[in-house]
Amino acid sequence: MRHSLIHTAVASALVALAGSSHAAQPVLIATGSLSGAASDLSGLNYTLENGVSASLLGGLGSGLAWAGGNTFLALPDRGPNAVPYNPLVDDTSSYIARFHTVQLDLVATQGGALPYTITPTLQSTTLLYSNTALNYGTGQAGTGSVTVNGTTTNYTLGSGVPTVNSADKNYFTGRSDGFAVGSGLTSSNPNNARLDPEAIRVSNDGKSVFISDEYGPYVYQFDRNTGQRLRTFNLPDSFAVANLSAQGKLEISGNSVGRVANKGMEGLAISPDGQTLFGFMQSALIQDGGNKAAYNRIVKIDVASGKVTGQYAYNNVVNGTSNNSSELLALNDHQLLVLERDGNGLGDGTAAGFKQIRQIELNGAADVSNIANLVALDANKKAIGASVAINGTLFLDIKQALLNAGYTEAQIPAKLEGIAFGQDITINGVTKHTLYLANDNDFLGKVTPSGGSVASQYDNQFFVFAYDGNDLVQQNLAAAVPEPSSYAMLLAGLGALGFIARRRRG
Repeated sequence: MRHSLIHTAVASALVALAGSSHAAQPVLIATGSLSGAASDLSGLNYTLENGVSASLLGGLGSGLAWAGGNTFLALPDRGPNAVPYNPLVDDTSSYIARFHTVQLDLVATQGGALPYTITPTLQSTTLLYSNTALNYGTGQAGTGSVTVNGTTTNYTLGSGVPTVNSADKNYFTGRSDGFAVGSGLTSSNPNNARLDPEAIRVSNDGKSVFISDEYGPYVYQFDRNTGQRLRTFNLPDSFAVANLSAQGKLEISGNSVGRVANKGMEGLAISPDGQTLFGFMQSALIQDGGNKAAYNRIVKIDVASGKVTGQYAYNNVVNGTSNNSSELLALNDHQLLVLERDGNGLGDGTAAGFKQIRQIELNGAADVSNIANLVALDANKKAIGASVAINGTLFLDIKQALLNAGYTEAQIPAKLEGIAFGQDITINGVTKHTLYLANDNDFLGKVTPSGGSVASQYDNQFFVFAYDGNDLVQQNLAAAVPEPSSYAMLLAGLGALGFIARRRRG
């Protein structure tokens, strides 16, 4: 039944997409999956302190970046912590931070439910490290006890130093106690080993990658081939917390300024010319109202100088509800796509409620760098004489598109977090652009969706949508930054508008 629903819905949509100069929204053209049960290509052959293999592929959809052709870089987050083993570190482990190079082959089908299918193939795994010493969890969490319903359990933490470390390779890990404390030290200390990667983008020359995280929050640059950290971008002090804890709840309650624990720099975009990074907080900062407050901060970073050149307030409220922001994708140097979602759906055992991509415009928006507290944002509008909050315009209703394709609300992944452009395709003689989505599965195995009777393998899932320039908000596109002449990924039909929506090749 689901096959026929998908086929009918997609066939109708593709006719409209290929035969019309305007489609209301991008159209789903392909899906694919990659099991997380296998080993990755890291070569690690030991077991983590939580009993999980150090080379478990697990999840890889926290971030997704196009590296040209059918090559993508996929990013796991801090590793397996879904199975309880030690609450002193929120069940995190010394899982080494890494990214994977994945080949996503988009293959035309013959009479299939969708016109294409995605065949993912893992190509390589790159471990992330510093060539200088890092602070690991070797004692600050130490020992402790947790009492639940009158029962006290004692816990002991061993060393958080990866066994494969060497003098010049100090690996970043997901364990939450990998930090140093002391006078003047905050969560943004670049010598801390803990790293919770959430977004990845490829540099303009293809030789390095930029990765943002939630713990710091950090934005680091790594060598794409070796995984060595090359550079740290200093974010505003107001984004860090001063009172650190290996337990997220204690870190939230112990601070009045800085990022909310596990709600750090979730999104990262890079302009098509490679000169500008845009970092996006998943929720409002603590001083801006914290989780579920209205305004998330976007930082603008000049790659050459490494300096933050602006901050913007994004209004994450849609239909009266504040939403988490998962990812950014740059159309040019002033227009971005924002991925927003709730935490419901496959993997959470609930029904998906809100999954959308919205387009935003930075030109004309106020710089809020000097506004310490966005809770009173509306009161500040008159004072700074500009429209302060950035409001998004709907580009793609992901949930509705998947429902139209035959998915149920329980089958839509809860954590759609990675988005990337891909290479153009031709449908019925018409060139269309592609947008890839990936999910973070939290290293989960099998789950039973709410309302479902059959257990579903919660794999790494990929979705591809086709679109053209008419699906975007056509405002100020003539001012877009030109595509670098060194790249041949030009957008058919959009050159006259000066619109840029491709990424760089690896």
